[in-house]
Amino acid sequence: MNRELILAIESSCDETSVAVVEDGTKILSNIVASQINSHKRFGGVVPEVASRHHVEQITLCIDEALTEAKVTVAELSAVAVTYGPGLVGSLLIGISAAKAFAWANNLPLIPVNHMAGHIYAARFVKPFEFPLIALLVSGGHTELVYMQEDGSYEIIGETRDDAAGEAYDKVGRVLGLSYPSGKEIDELAHQGEDNYHFPRAMIHEANYDFSFSGLKSAFINLVHNAEQRGEELDKNDLAASFQASVVEVLVTKTLRACKEFPVKQLVVAGGVAANQGLREGLTTALAEEMPEVELIIPPLRLCGDNAAMIGAAAHVERQKGIVAELTLNANPSLVL
Repeated sequence: MNRELILAIESSCDETSVAVVEDGTKILSNIVASQINSHKRFGGVVPEVASRHHVEQITLCIDEALTEAKVTVAELSAVAVTYGPGLVGSLLIGISAAKAFAWANNLPLIPVNHMAGHIYAARFVKPFEFPLIALLVSGGHTELVYMQEDGSYEIIGETRDDAAGEAYDKVGRVLGLSYPSGKEIDELAHQGEDNYHFPRAMIHEANYDFSFSGLKSAFINLVHNAEQRGEELDKNDLAASFQASVVEVLVTKTLRACKEFPVKQLVVAGGVAANQGLREGLTTALAEEMPEVELIIPPLRLCGDNAAMIGAAAHVERQKGIVAELTLNANPSLVL
């Protein structure tokens, strides 16, 4: 039986990535050209700078992905590309490259939702068993997704304001940490104690929605008021208190959803899935309260933006017969 080989392209934000994925479950190559050093000095991603980097890197990444996978263009089954959500300029570079490659080589073009990609990064760990719930936590998204089958997404809860990752970056800026600051806050948090007791917004409400704006404001106000009084606050305790609030809300709401929607697995996906505090919190809570639910978290290298996850999601789309026309356009505010 012929193996399915998908060349996948991801360029939704500040990572240019190209991968070759076999049958949706095996990574033959996963090239990621990061731009972090370029954006560091601005304290966040500058869209115009990101787009220019994608232009410089995209064809190099395609060549490298094919070489590393030891695959020829003739062996490919399809080309997949992220078409949203993300930065419109960044998305357009990846889409343009994918369309040109698909047209030149007479290959079908598969459109992939970036957030579906994050969920399917977990498929490289083990097969999905439905129904399942996915907790998606990234710089731009915090949502709970109920899945009854492959490629079926029902958003049962989402953030009303800031995403968890966004709150991490803003708090990191106040603490004087370099961008992106999530990893550093996580490390500091493990050395401190929750002595500042920040609010746990919406934690007792019956819905599955989140809000991190109030937590961010409480954090900034505490730090600024202390500065005005000339007080010294413990950076480790600040990080620990902030993270304790985020993790408790995420864990509490996610567990409640798993009980309400009887599921076999819980998938944690997105950039914030790399956070050790969140991993520990969910692992402990599930083991204590719902040992029958299997927790699946992608390895750290697959938590951030990468093309392998797009290849995994594309495999499912291809099985459903979804193919894009060459008129495919970017959709920066695409929802699941």
